[in-house]
Amino acid sequence: MKIILKEDIVNLGYKNDVVEVKNGYGRNYLIPTGKAVLATPSALKVHAENLRQQAHKLAKVKADAEEAAKAFEGVSLTIPVKVSPTGTIYGSVGAQQVHEALLAAGHNVDRKLVSVHETVKVPGKYVGIVRLHKEVAVEIPFEVIAENAEELAAERAARKAEEAAHQAALAAAKAAEEGAEEAAEEAPVEDAAPEAPAAE
Repeated sequence: MKIILKEDIVNLGYKNDVVEVKNGYGRNYLIPTGKAVLATPSALKVHAENLRQQAHKLAKVKADAEEAAKAFEGVSLTIPVKVSPTGTIYGSVGAQQVHEALLAAGHNVDRKLVSVHETVKVPGKYVGIVRLHKEVAVEIPFEVIAENAEELAAERAARKAEEAAHQAALAAAKAAEEGAEEAAEEAPVEDAAPEAPAAE
């Protein structure tokens, strides 16, 4: 079914968009909650007239969004997380964590406007999106780092030392074994005792 959105809905569209949705979603949720109206021919006619009258307002909304986008220029975030010894993040980093980092950096933005294209499972560099308007989106680079890096480094060093000690012990055991074999090979073989003469 076709509907006209009365407000922005994440992953569906923006206010005044005409979109196609499943009948149940439209009839049971969007229309009863006032988030959308059925796109009948008469509703579409009224909608077109409203858009014509609102054109200058919409242009201002877009201009405001473009102005707001300037505040994010040069913004780069660092998100420290707990990382396992195997290098993976405990849990994951997504839009929620990027939103929290933006707030901490002094950018008061609605959580619904923030998104991340992928679920982040390992430390590295990624990009988040702040969508301020359907035609205005800002890319926010962010880096996920291990907050327990020193602890992990110490753990890795301990593991390496343990592995090195194990290898040294194996090498020493092997050398001792080879030394014992060489000693056995070099030892003189005693002559067998002469047989006693047979009794007459």
